Amino acid sequence: MTVRCFGDSNVFVYAYDRDSGVRRAQAIALIDRVGGKGELAVSSQVLREFYSVTTRKLATPLLPEVAEQAVRELARYPLVIEDGTLVLAAIARHRRDQISIWDALIVEAARRAKARILYTEDLQDGRDFDGVKVENPFREQP
Repeated sequence: MTVRCFGDSNVFVYAYDRDSGVRRAQAIALIDRVGGKGELAVSSQVLREFYSVTTRKLATPLLPEVAEQAVRELARYPLVIEDGTLVLAAIARHRRDQISIWDALIVEAARRAKARILYTEDLQDGRDFDGVKVENPFREQP
């Protein structure tokens, strides 16, 4: 199976946040749809952010052991590990496209995974980064 999508941490956070309402349902449906087919990749940055947010920033934080188990499950997806080459590519992306270094790392991880779609709410919906198109799965439909 070919990876065609990359999930940012916010997608997974919403899936585990019992207080996120409609966004939780949207995130779970997205993960079920693309993750179950082996078409969804993540990065080590996504795993770190997920653990940090779900144990510290949610209205009802996850217990550390629950968040750890979720990270174990997420790490089963194709995983992009950050290295010097990825960081340097992200720095170039940050400078060229005027996006945060953290967003640039996500974009470059998606590119490394050969994803065509980057699911995130943190970048402009529809923006294309050299063949990786941003899709906000939580945008309001017209």
